[in-house]
Amino acid sequence: MNRWRTYFEFGRPFTLVAPALGVVSGAVTAAGAAPREPWALTLLTYPLLGASMAAVLNAGNNALNQIYDLEIDRVNKPRRPLPSGRLALREAWGFTILCYVVALILAWFVAPGGRHECFWIVLAAVVCTHMYSVPPLRTKRLGIWANVTIAIPRGLLLKVAGWSTVKTVVGVEPWYIGSIFGLFLLGASTTKDFADMDGDRRGGCRTLPIVYGVSRAAWMISPSFVVPFLMINIGASTHILTGHFWMLQTLGALMTAYGIYVCYLMLRRPEDLAVEENHVSWAHMYRMMFVAQTGFAAAYLF
Repeated sequence: MNRWRTYFEFGRPFTLVAPALGVVSGAVTAAGAAPREPWALTLLTYPLLGASMAAVLNAGNNALNQIYDLEIDRVNKPRRPLPSGRLALREAWGFTILCYVVALILAWFVAPGGRHECFWIVLAAVVCTHMYSVPPLRTKRLGIWANVTIAIPRGLLLKVAGWSTVKTVVGVEPWYIGSIFGLFLLGASTTKDFADMDGDRRGGCRTLPIVYGVSRAAWMISPSFVVPFLMINIGASTHILTGHFWMLQTLGALMTAYGIYVCYLMLRRPEDLAVEENHVSWAHMYRMMFVAQTGFAAAYLF
């Protein structure tokens, strides 16, 4: 039982809900987008399969990153299964490979209308994740490129993968929505880097706070908490987004206001970002993702 609990912890379960929700939200958005999809069993089957895939894939991504971050985690996260010695490296690799194999198999079976778009999107996401974690590229070492290789799979492609569980991704709307989330994570993903500066520096990872300093990095990422959500209002006004007009306008306004508030928390005392183990802005990043995902689903459902 303890062994299974260790594997469960290794997969970082609290991070698995967000990608699953992202796929479900993307599926609901696609179903409600013009032209609306008529009710069918596949409107439940493929999105639920896709949500399971996203959770398993994220567990694999988490595991892969921990394997290659072992020396860094000895400083930043010494209680995790690998640096604490509760999990052997061989066991970690077995868990990682199993997660990737299962996720890709699930993605292949997400094929509405016989299309395997979800599989190819997921495969692209896996490539991005390997670029982020694995040498020789290991973009985690390369400043803004770390953010790019987080934002593409976890922001842009996640929403498009969700859309692909219902409709084809050929068109502007799914990519426009994905871009909103991608641009958000392009900056917001740095919130986790401030408290990890000591370990990242020793591990040769030149994150934005290390390259530019805490205060400047906080200012650099601030637009990502505001600008992407203005795109919701623009998209609704230009009819790129075909959900409920006023619900989208309200969502855009609320998310923009929320983003401004988070910027205020970061910028009023930026030095706290590097002192607190997990600054409140990091928690708000996840909350903003949940609110935005839920808001999009609601705007296309009604």
